[in-house]
Amino acid sequence: MLKLSKLAMAVALTVAGSAALAGEVEVLHYWTSGGEAKSVAELKKIMQAKGHVWKDFAVAGGGGDNAATVLKSRVVSGNPPAAAQIKGPAIQEWAAEGVLANLDAVAKAEQWDSLLPKVVADVMKSKGNYVAAPVNVHRVNWMWANAAVLKKAGVTGAPKSWDEFFAAAEKVKKAGLIPVAHGGQNWQDFTTFESVVLGVGGAKFYQDAMVKLDQKALTSATMAKSLETFRKIKSFTDPAAPGRDWNLATAMVIQEKAAFQFMGDWAKGEFSAAGKVPGKDYICAAAPGTANAYTFNVDSFAMFKLKDATAQKAQGDLAAAIMGPEFQEVFNLNKGSIPVRLNMKMDKFDDCAKLSSKDFVETAKGGGLVPSIAHGMAVSPAAEGAIKDAVSQFWNDDKISVADGVKNIAKAAATK
Repeated sequence: MLKLSKLAMAVALTVAGSAALAGEVEVLHYWTSGGEAKSVAELKKIMQAKGHVWKDFAVAGGGGDNAATVLKSRVVSGNPPAAAQIKGPAIQEWAAEGVLANLDAVAKAEQWDSLLPKVVADVMKSKGNYVAAPVNVHRVNWMWANAAVLKKAGVTGAPKSWDEFFAAAEKVKKAGLIPVAHGGQNWQDFTTFESVVLGVGGAKFYQDAMVKLDQKALTSATMAKSLETFRKIKSFTDPAAPGRDWNLATAMVIQEKAAFQFMGDWAKGEFSAAGKVPGKDYICAAAPGTANAYTFNVDSFAMFKLKDATAQKAQGDLAAAIMGPEFQEVFNLNKGSIPVRLNMKMDKFDDCAKLSSKDFVETAKGGGLVPSIAHGMAVSPAAEGAIKDAVSQFWNDDKISVADGVKNIAKAAATK
């Protein structure tokens, strides 16, 4: 629970804010990097074309922590923005405070229920009512590979199972190159770990262990096998991995220093910026054992209750624009993610995005579409943080046995 009433009012007073103008839509977000800022500008253009006044409220800080602090102070002072960038279970926490607007009228008019997979729509709803609009889908369970490095090591294509992966990693090692580019930060460890759990146990096991936090699943032999596999991956990373940023690990793959990286599709932006072509210079494939599953990370805007009728109208138009095909295409081409709408044309997207879109649609039908625990989509922030710490401790300390690693993760999952 956010406990808004207990936040210091002093913080609220430091944030200047005025009541919304007629038809004004104020949007709090943390998309300040090049491609992201370009995408926000497109949304602004769409809203201005509808006759509304766009008020940009950008708060720097990629993870959104700074934006969350500012948002709390605005809501406490009774002056919320029309929309704020919030995702996953945090949407439900805001909804529980009674401060989010009901978007059902817009959602019904725009047919969101038929345009979104149910598992994604449910994240956008509170008590059955839409309170947020989704922007995009990032696939997290990707494995990136350098085609030239694989060829040099005698590896033909992307390994499809963990056994195949470790056989390929051995060949890369013998060729004198680094098999796995990894950045030793807790969220990167966790990103790799969730793909391992998904690949070893399958979508149902992942759902039980990483979403439902079922103790039986968390303490099972499958979880022990996942930790063994996870530890084996570490043996193929280089000694300089601790503390390395994710994009520097991606650069190792781009520069033919390393063969593989486990990272979400934001890594694709690095390959694109370096002029690399998917299928020729690099390979994008689902992490071993996860071809029939998809861990999603969905960015979204939660809409706050506003008093002014014209501001409410502008807010409704904003929600419709976010889910509209025009913005979905432009934004996701810039961001490296894919549209969250199920009926989008993908002609302008590259092969990795087309594969992602195909798998998104198919896993939505087949039950393999699951929320990413490492990226704030699956469990409460408290439980996520505790499990992330336990996973990183296991990764960083070879003295922790697999049995103790299992116990530590199960105990962390009980954090409320």
